[in-house]
Amino acid sequence: MKRMETKKIHLVAACGTGMGTLACILKEMGHKVTGSDQDVYPPMSDFLAEKGVRLFTGFDPKNLTPRPDLVIIGNAVSRENLEAQAVMDQKIPCLSMPQAVNQFIAKDKKIILVTGTHGKTTTSSIMAHLLETAGFSPSFLIGGILRDFNSSFQIGSGDYMVIEGDEYDTAFFDKGPKFMHYDPYITIMTGVEFDHADIFRDIDHIKGVFSNLVRKIEPDGHIIASTENENLNQILEGSMAKVETYGEGGDWCFADHTQKSARTQAGISGPGRKFDIETGLVGRHNLMNILACVAVANKLGIGDGMVQKALGSFSGVKRRQEIRGVKRGITVMDDFAHHPSAVRETLAAVKPFYENGRIIAVFEPRTNTSMRHFFQQTYPGAFMAADKTLICNPCVKKDIPGDQRFSPEQLVADIKAGGGEAYHFETPDNVLDYLIPELRENDLVLIMSNGGFDNIHIRLLERLE
Repeated sequence: MKRMETKKIHLVAACGTGMGTLACILKEMGHKVTGSDQDVYPPMSDFLAEKGVRLFTGFDPKNLTPRPDLVIIGNAVSRENLEAQAVMDQKIPCLSMPQAVNQFIAKDKKIILVTGTHGKTTTSSIMAHLLETAGFSPSFLIGGILRDFNSSFQIGSGDYMVIEGDEYDTAFFDKGPKFMHYDPYITIMTGVEFDHADIFRDIDHIKGVFSNLVRKIEPDGHIIASTENENLNQILEGSMAKVETYGEGGDWCFADHTQKSARTQAGISGPGRKFDIETGLVGRHNLMNILACVAVANKLGIGDGMVQKALGSFSGVKRRQEIRGVKRGITVMDDFAHHPSAVRETLAAVKPFYENGRIIAVFEPRTNTSMRHFFQQTYPGAFMAADKTLICNPCVKKDIPGDQRFSPEQLVADIKAGGGEAYHFETPDNVLDYLIPELRENDLVLIMSNGGFDNIHIRLLERLE
């Protein structure tokens, strides 16, 4: 790994997936790294501790003593944050996360940028594993921990770097999307839906930032895009770069897929290529993620056999349909799903494997969008595949006006009105008290949240034991 002058670097909001990953990279590069965050929770906090990154719980100007050479400020931090204010007052050099990635890591790399509302982390992870299996020694920076690497990053010796490109804004001093900071060699676009209601007004606002990305890509660039999203189809009309598509009616398709014993078999076809795959990933949405990566592999000259080997050996990503444990024949699964589309796809993916038991969905509406009313009417349909749905009040509090606030109670009422079984709980403790006597052998407890959820997964397993 290339070494540079050792710096003392402090990250404000270090436990976000991207910022936490960057902290670990900088530590591995030989820098002295510390971080602070208001919400310190596993698995990222555990990962940072394992890598030797010192964490401060809570934001405080004292965290900047001794004075760092550089501060990297995450987009979860507002201008009013006391620690960020101290950085500005003391005139400490600072960067946003993507600026730091470009300065320290991505220089001289051919970037494979993975963007879209859903599937970014899994698609990026498949792509990184495929390149590694094929001997490309890629670098990658991904918002999740890859099981095959036990890491969310790698600084490889090869030419390519896989980056999960977020449409969320960059920092309080840069309100543009993070993905606009990168100059991609190949761009994967998985689809565009409304999300991030705290910064985007509506779907047209989101389409606008993705359109800017498409227009930025030079004519000799490559875009790999899903055909199955009308918003994305409209966005791509402004592309000067060559666009290759995947999904129904696209250049790359899958067919004859079956799921058995937690494995998926399918046939893959594309321009001049046709072969079969087997993978431990389940669900139609994951086959779409695979197609995107196969299209990129084709551009890079990776053969069918190597693609088959990589997909067959891919172990997945933590917090994406991750089985945290099995006690008394009861499976506890963790998933990052929070958008209604992701909830629906996740339930559809796991349902065939638990036909002898019940699927009990436990949901914490924790994101800035899910805590607002935007998906109040959409969520009920997303949960209908669950045998029981448990909705818990979020463990974090945000100042949201009452007329804009999401109602867990109304969601439960709407699921019941649609014929489903649903319950509302004030706290994770209340959820656990309900679950322990209720669960029986062969049940799957699918816990969905983008946060720590008061460590409910481990606490449930301990109580079951």
